[in-house]
Amino acid sequence: MEEKQGAENPGYAEATRGKEMRGEETHSEEARSEKAGSGVKPNEHPALEACRLGAFVLVVGALIGVGAGVLYLALEAVQSVFLGYVENPQHPGPSGVPGWRIMASLAAAGVISALAWWLLRGRCKPVPSVAKAVAGKRMPVIATIIHVLLQIFIVGAGMSIGRETAPRELGAMMGQRFAHLSRMDSKDVRLVVAAAAGAGFAGVYDSPLAGAFFAIEMLLVDSSWRTVAVSLGTSCVSAYVAGFIKGRDAFYALPSLHLSVSFVVFALLSAPLWGAVGALFRRGNQWAGSRHAKGSAILWELPLVAVITGVVALAFPQVCGNGRAAAQQAFLTSASLPAEAAWNLAGWLVLLAALKAVLTILTIRAGASGGVITPSIAIGACLAAALGLGWSHLFPGTPVAACALLGAAAVLASSQQAPLMASCLMLELCHLSVEFAMPVGLCCVGATVVARAVLRHVPPVTELPQAHTFPRAAQSAA
Repeated sequence: MEEKQGAENPGYAEATRGKEMRGEETHSEEARSEKAGSGVKPNEHPALEACRLGAFVLVVGALIGVGAGVLYLALEAVQSVFLGYVENPQHPGPSGVPGWRIMASLAAAGVISALAWWLLRGRCKPVPSVAKAVAGKRMPVIATIIHVLLQIFIVGAGMSIGRETAPRELGAMMGQRFAHLSRMDSKDVRLVVAAAAGAGFAGVYDSPLAGAFFAIEMLLVDSSWRTVAVSLGTSCVSAYVAGFIKGRDAFYALPSLHLSVSFVVFALLSAPLWGAVGALFRRGNQWAGSRHAKGSAILWELPLVAVITGVVALAFPQVCGNGRAAAQQAFLTSASLPAEAAWNLAGWLVLLAALKAVLTILTIRAGASGGVITPSIAIGACLAAALGLGWSHLFPGTPVAACALLGAAAVLASSQQAPLMASCLMLELCHLSVEFAMPVGLCCVGATVVARAVLRHVPPVTELPQAHTFPRAAQSAA
């Protein structure tokens, strides 16, 4: 039939041949695409690809480590100039800093950062998130560097937000540059950008396992040997190099801890509570991020939130910065207190956690960029220390710091939906032995499971009511 139609109608035959040719071209394109997606360029020897990835791990990993160390020193410089102290485990926050200096530091940070971000976002190419960069969105070099430094600046000056996004973005941008210069294919680009972002995280916190799991568990969602090798290798190199610049001391100082049955029981019983807290904090951050101040609204919203933070900090200086001071306060809570004093301290810790959560969400809502990992740790540590005061009275000998450790890790795991990253990060930040991996891991997994159930019942961010903004001119400009 086709032969007959072709003979009687030359146009039909030509159309049929065209379809066949287009089909061959389509199949050929699909084959090329599949070959490119496999991570191997056409006619490229696997050894050449291995050399390219090896160079990335060693060279870019080292450069990211230098960058992370420089950002750490920049944070200390801002703290020294604006607040007159440099954070460390013994002096993690601006306790003892005069109130007028805290207020002046935060007011200046709010005004300067608002103006800088307004200009940056209005006149430069937008800086994409790390997740978008992994998906292929280009990160402009100059704008990204300014954006990163602004994050470090507001944290050092006392605004309530985490600093860990800055080194991740710096790392992702450096990974993109390397991938572009070495002409990697799309699959390798995705791998090296995610690994570079995790390396930035690892460098600033001296946490190679957490940095690797950040890339594997949260960005790539891939556990192939190739992904693990590149991610872990880059994070290890970055953390090692950064240690020469900023040192290798524990980020949080904990008293001597020992593994006990009551410790494990507390991990299992308290996990659902931390899961609910982490889920709600996650929803709050999503709400704030979706209603980020836009346009000229940032010029009044961010300074206003900075001043509010300063007023709160007059009574609770631990709310300043990335949350290290609040978490350290929880880790140093003693169980040897009279009942009345223990109740008062527990109430104070709960209030501190609530204030930290609210101020962090407001800071994001007002237009600031930054992380929520260390604020999550602070919130979980304070709430768990409050509960641990009661637990230690029921089971004498259980350190409150052990309870705070579990709460910090579990709230982080549930809010980020990343139990592996959270477990490793807390062990690395506190320089704990591997025996604590079991209770910390159990608590993180239990909290993450509960958080997923809670998130299914809490309305998504798009269904939450729109926040009211004023004045009208600022609202229309946004």
